[in-house]
Amino acid sequence: MELSDIKGIGKTRLAALHAAGICSLRDLLYAVPYKYRDLSRLSTVAQARAGERVCLELVREGEAKLSRHGKLSRVTCAFSDATGRITACWFNQPWMRENMNRHTRLTLYGQVEAGGGHKRLMNPSVETQRRILPVYRPMEGVPQRVHAAAVQQALEWAEELCPETLPEELCRRHGLISCAGAIRALHAPRSMEEAGSAQRRFAFEQMLMYQAAIRLVRDVRRQGPEMRFAPDAPDLFWRDMPFAPTGAQRRTLGEIARDMAGKRAMARMVQGDVGSGKTAVAMGAMLLCAQAGYQSALMAPTEILARQHYKSMRAFFEAHGFGCGLLVGGMPARERRAALAKIAAGEWKAVIGTHALISEGVRYQGLGLCITDEQHRFGVAQRTALLNKGAEGERAPHLLVMSATPIPRSLALVMFGDLDLSIIDELPPGRQPVTTRIVSEEKREAMYGFLRKELEAGRQAYVVCPLVEESENADSLKAAKAHALELQSGALRGLRVGLTYGSQPAAEKAETLEAFAAGALDVLVATTVIEVGVNVPNASMMIIEDADHYGLAQLHQLRGRVGRGVAQSWCFLLAQPNERLRALVRTNDGFEISRVDLEQRGPGELLGTRQHGEALLPGGSAAFGSMQLLYEAAQCAETLQSDPAYRQEWQQVAAQAATLVQRLNERVSIS
Repeated sequence: MELSDIKGIGKTRLAALHAAGICSLRDLLYAVPYKYRDLSRLSTVAQARAGERVCLELVREGEAKLSRHGKLSRVTCAFSDATGRITACWFNQPWMRENMNRHTRLTLYGQVEAGGGHKRLMNPSVETQRRILPVYRPMEGVPQRVHAAAVQQALEWAEELCPETLPEELCRRHGLISCAGAIRALHAPRSMEEAGSAQRRFAFEQMLMYQAAIRLVRDVRRQGPEMRFAPDAPDLFWRDMPFAPTGAQRRTLGEIARDMAGKRAMARMVQGDVGSGKTAVAMGAMLLCAQAGYQSALMAPTEILARQHYKSMRAFFEAHGFGCGLLVGGMPARERRAALAKIAAGEWKAVIGTHALISEGVRYQGLGLCITDEQHRFGVAQRTALLNKGAEGERAPHLLVMSATPIPRSLALVMFGDLDLSIIDELPPGRQPVTTRIVSEEKREAMYGFLRKELEAGRQAYVVCPLVEESENADSLKAAKAHALELQSGALRGLRVGLTYGSQPAAEKAETLEAFAAGALDVLVATTVIEVGVNVPNASMMIIEDADHYGLAQLHQLRGRVGRGVAQSWCFLLAQPNERLRALVRTNDGFEISRVDLEQRGPGELLGTRQHGEALLPGGSAAFGSMQLLYEAAQCAETLQSDPAYRQEWQQVAAQAATLVQRLNERVSIS
């Protein structure tokens, strides 16, 4: 049976599935729900708390009303149950007025907000079934109901499509349900506990595969280029910098210099909080590499960050007599050909770019140092592919990975067991901590008043939204495009408001960011595209809409876009208070924030398996597990590898891990 045989999947929807990376029935089953709507448990109006998502059986009171405000519309309707009254609101869904007025009793599911002593349901869905409903990531051209119906048909072949991938005895020892059983439980759980068991199975498998993979990589660390540079070269580099380095920066560059002068290929991770100066350390390593006669390549996860690095490094390297160039995916063909020629000829000793650095056709001349920035955005496959670009026989380039998502040292040693670890645990002197506040909807207007005062003082501000455009599956989340228009015509009328997002044309995005950096815009409305690579010291205010929909580490990264100048900076989190957000208010210490985030969300996707093409492991919510589970998987891998009694199981697990890394490498090489 093929994907095209599924009832309800015609040519158009088949093309949409392919565009989303779902090319087989196995892909369809491995694209698991990212959350669930638990309609099996009813709540009451009295029990409903602000910030919670609840399912309520309600009686309509009066007629639903439609009001319009320019291009925006709102439908409101009052409901009640035996315990109290609640209002439901639908934004930009005018058809809901007639829908509501046709029914007297309804089951609604949505998020509760409170204000002025009243409770409201924001953009609730109308439900007809009392069960646990899987929610899949929105896919253009494939509605949720069609997606869910297709999955239910594919589940009939679950055992054939999803054979067991782990040794049976290993599953028994660690209490893991079968692969096919877990797939069924994820798509059609009879209880949230059953879904949790399925998530645990795949989270453990993903972590075990990662642990096996890093052991395979660690065991074959190759010879590296023995670089020769002056003993005082690191000190001379710091003297050329326009600032005094912290002790942690000096120590870290010293560790890197010793590694690069050794016989084995360096494999080192540099951890540091937002603004701790990791980029300067990387630049020092690249200069040492150039002075030793080798090329270095720095790979960033986004074009914005790559261009930011290039802009800040080019003049420095050229002043020291070394060429520095940029290679990104969106380059015009002529510009790309010229860049490839300069890289291949060795004219550029420092090469900066995105995934384009590991694409087919890129040839290096004496690549001696590979750097991946924002390591949490890359997996084993990407950094291995970059290393392979410079590998020659038994020799391999030095590897430096940088992470601005600090994690506790003990966890870092487990997650990145193939890497030595340096920690930059000091911030440059004079940096003022960003003041963070949680803002409820009722205080939005007061916040805008404060924003106007900051702008009048000559400052600038970011407004971050979770979506680009409004979506029927978005649970009333703020969309950047609509919100920018709303602010321009409302609360921020008369101010210069710009807009940027990930899928925006590259030239338009660059123009917007340059205008903001130059002070030609007062406010930049954006998605998380600004999370890395945007450095505007004059920006002193960050507003994050629907802040409870982000992880703490991501919120901390976003907050790091302000506080880069001398002025006091502010970060406002638009959400109902919860413990996660309170942790962000309490501290600016990224290591402490990461500890809380990891405890609550788990270590997440470690192998980077959510990519286009044939699915390797189920992603989405199944990719998250507890820290305890990660340690359990690490201990399991250690036992399998070291204890002869488990040799056969280790061979099976290691072969599976090697296959996963190889397939990821193949994807990267053709991407």
